[in-house]
Amino acid sequence: MIRYLTAGESHGQALVAVVEGLPAGLRVTAEDIQAELGRRRLGYGRGPRQRFEVDEIELLGGIRHGRTLGSPVSILIKNTEWFRSDVWHEEMSPAPGATKKPLTQPRPGHADLSGMQKYGFDDARDVLERASARETAARVAAGALAKLLLREIGVDVLSHVIQMGSVRSTAVARPTMADLAKVDESPVRCFDEKTQDAMIAEIEAAAKDGDSLGGVVEVLAYGLPVGLGSYVHWDRKIDGLLSQAIMSIQAVKGVEIGDGFEVAGRRGSAAHDPISWDESTKSYRRESTLAGGTEGGMTTGELLVVRAAMKPLATLNRPTLKTVDTATKEETVSFKERTDVTAVPAMGVVAETMVALVLAAEAQRKFGGDSVREFAANAAAFADSLR
Repeated sequence: MIRYLTAGESHGQALVAVVEGLPAGLRVTAEDIQAELGRRRLGYGRGPRQRFEVDEIELLGGIRHGRTLGSPVSILIKNTEWFRSDVWHEEMSPAPGATKKPLTQPRPGHADLSGMQKYGFDDARDVLERASARETAARVAAGALAKLLLREIGVDVLSHVIQMGSVRSTAVARPTMADLAKVDESPVRCFDEKTQDAMIAEIEAAAKDGDSLGGVVEVLAYGLPVGLGSYVHWDRKIDGLLSQAIMSIQAVKGVEIGDGFEVAGRRGSAAHDPISWDESTKSYRRESTLAGGTEGGMTTGELLVVRAAMKPLATLNRPTLKTVDTATKEETVSFKERTDVTAVPAMGVVAETMVALVLAAEAQRKFGGDSVREFAANAAAFADSLR
C-alpha cells in the first residue's frame, strides 16, 4: 500500500515528502515532479509569491538511475523565499528564541484561532505556517509519483475549473488527456472557452475590491479498472477514501461524486446509470456518469468524476473581517499575509494529486507486486479475466 507523509512550514527552509510502497522499477525523473509542481503555480488571480517561489526539488532517496528501488522515496522542495530573505531565517529559526512580531489577530475562516487554542500558542504564526496551502507542494510531489504508477496500467487523471465565484460553466463536453495542455494554457484552467472570459472578469472585480473568490473544480480519471475500493468495510469504500482526500485540501468545504447533489432531487428512475453490454469490447458499460464511476464503494471501470468546492480564501488583500486581538481582547480586523485573489485553478492540480494518490494506493492493494512489471502484469491478468 502506498502511503506518504509531508513535513515543513510555509516560510521554513524546505518541504519534504516521503512516499512509501511504490514498487521497484518505476521510471522517475526530477523533471517529472518539477513539471507537476509547475502546474500547481498556474492560474489567474495568484499572488506575487508564485513569481519567485520556484519549487526547486532534490531527490534524496528511493530512486537510482531514474528508477524506484522499492524503498521509501524522499523528496526535498526548497523554499526559495526562505533563502531570499533574512527575515524568515529569524522568524522560522529552529533555534531557541522568540519572535519580535507575534500575530494576535486571527483570521476568520483560517486555522489560526482554533489552532492557537488547541496547542496553547499565543502567536498565530505557530499555526498558519503549517496550515498554509504551501504544504500542498509536497503533496503534489508525492502525487506525481502516483500518477506515473497509474500510467503503467493505463490510468490518467486531470482536472478543470467549472466554477469561479458565481460564474459556472454549462458546457457538457469534458476534457480528455489530449486536452490537458489546452486546459493548463487557460488562465483559469477552464476547458469551456465561452466561460473563461467571464471567470477572469469575476476575478478582476474581486481583486479591485481587495476580496477573494472560491470555486469548483472537476477531477476526471480515465482508464480505471473495475473494483478499486470495496463494499465490505466502511473504511475501504472508494467514495469515502476520495472524499476524505479531497476534503483534506486547505479551503475545500465540499465534495461531490458524479452528480451526487443533483440526483438527490430526482426520482430513482432518473438517478442511476443504465448498464449495457458492449459486444465489440466484450465488457459491460454504464451509459451515463451520474454515479461518477463508482457503485457500492467500488470503481465501475467508467470515467471517475469527483468535484471539489473551495471557499474564498480567508486572507484578504483589503482586510475587513472582524476578529478579536488575542492579546488585548479588543475588536479589530484580521491581519494580512501575502495572498491570492483565488487559488481555485491551482487547487485543481492539488485535487488531481489527492485523487491519484488514493487510486494508486487502491490499485496497489488490489494488484500488489514488488516491481512495476509484476504490478502491471497482475492488472492486465485481472482485466483479461473479465472478458
